[in-house]
Amino acid sequence: MDPISRIPAQGGESPTGHLLVWGYVMNALAQLGMVSDFPSDCQNEVVSFPEHVGEERTDYFVEKDGMKFAGTHLLIDLWGARNLDEPSLIDAALRQGAVVAGATILHSHFHHFTPNGGVSGVVVLAESHISIHTWPERDFAAIDIFMCGACDPHKAIPILQAAFAPERIDCDEQRRGRVS
Repeated sequence: MDPISRIPAQGGESPTGHLLVWGYVMNALAQLGMVSDFPSDCQNEVVSFPEHVGEERTDYFVEKDGMKFAGTHLLIDLWGARNLDEPSLIDAALRQGAVVAGATILHSHFHHFTPNGGVSGVVVLAESHISIHTWPERDFAAIDIFMCGACDPHKAIPILQAAFAPERIDCDEQRRGRVS
């Protein structure tokens, strides 16, 4: 049995004998103030799954430039950036970037290492995630934006520019889950 399934959880064991973990983890994070209190305005769509195994499911892969893939992953380096030690500003900027890109925000969590230190955090999206790690002492931030479906992660870049005022942005793009 994998180690995570042995974590004690609220609700006891599932019918398969594995301990239920997700509710326990989310409850623990909420008690520590680590689950965002700001739900996304984009969460109005109800997602349903087929009732019968034989039914077809919607394919959320992207088709672009003759290629089919799961989603776009941007690796963004901000150099000469500011505001890298302010968790609330970082949270707001990444959330705004997600909304502008068309993503659905599920929750976020940010950790401030010291009163004047870096911040690491993530905005979890239905379409994947936006994560950040900052080094204020070097005016540097590393940001990952991975989005699938109809979202456009490139639309988040102007939001990041406005929030962090970098002197230089390096951006690499990967197409994840390439089929053709």
